Amino acid sequence: MFMLNLLNIIKKEWFLVGMLGAIVVAILAPALGQNQGALHLETVTHIGIAIIFFLHGIGLSPEKIRSGLSNWRLHLAIQITTFGIYPLIWIISHQGFYALFPTSLAIGFCYLLVLPSTISSSVAMTAIGKGNVPGAIFNASLSSVLGVILTPLLMGLLTTQSHISGAQELSNTITTVAQTLLLPMLIGQLCRPFLAAPLQRYRAITGKIDKWVIILIVLNAFSNSVADHIWQDFSLSSLISSILICCVILIIICTLLQHGSRWLKFNHEDEVATVFCGTKKTLAAGIPMAQVIFGGSPDLGMILLPIMLYHPIQLFYCAFLANRYAAQAPDTPLESNTTP
Repeated sequence: MFMLNLLNIIKKEWFLVGMLGAIVVAILAPALGQNQGALHLETVTHIGIAIIFFLHGIGLSPEKIRSGLSNWRLHLAIQITTFGIYPLIWIISHQGFYALFPTSLAIGFCYLLVLPSTISSSVAMTAIGKGNVPGAIFNASLSSVLGVILTPLLMGLLTTQSHISGAQELSNTITTVAQTLLLPMLIGQLCRPFLAAPLQRYRAITGKIDKWVIILIVLNAFSNSVADHIWQDFSLSSLISSILICCVILIIICTLLQHGSRWLKFNHEDEVATVFCGTKKTLAAGIPMAQVIFGGSPDLGMILLPIMLYHPIQLFYCAFLANRYAAQAPDTPLESNTTP
């Protein structure tokens, strides 16, 4: 019975198990996954990243995005939180991060704070909490597109990356990101009328491509960092502190958005969308984007650690909030998904 339950858990949470497995493999056999290693993951993941953002482009529905355009207060609240308030946390506390952690891990927290929102989990949590789903789709999609430019721009403005081997100058970073991420996304959007319907039939396969690519990127990043002895300055206390800081950041932003939504007199639907779109940080786009921004840096494994910790924490906490919001939802459906 125990083994059966364990297998069911692994099957259900195969992605998280896969990331943990990639880290274990990187520790035991770093030569397998490092750059120029047996798997040549630096090439495989580069191709995989382009495929991920090509599929993102196909998945962006212009009709659903247009349906939420009019609710401008909702959009401002979410986007200002994602690309304004979160980075403000770094501006206020960056000296503390540098004092508490190794430099590359501190920069990982900066990277976490400037990432865009997720799409799938933001919309899913909004739906569970009986919130404004069209507004969530619009803002999660808008955040994803804006993040391709704003995330590397904010990283360049807020940090000095010269100590990280493989990191690029800001102008070069934006150019590389545009070529590697934005161009495939635009091509995917252009191909959407022809490929959206056929790919929908194979959603069970295409929906897992980004997760498999992320697992390979994690293997590559951690293999490089183990081979270059990056983790010699890392300790169990740093891991525990990182987890606690991720929890604190999430709770602060959730509380701020809940009170801010009520101050702005958002209805239930818009408050739910604001909380779940405004608190999320994307792992699916964040890890591929990090590989583009930081190149082949051996520091990449430690830079990715905060978003890898934040991801399951945000899912767990937001699932709890979504159920609570569902219980608080008005009995009578609202006539509109927009704020009066």
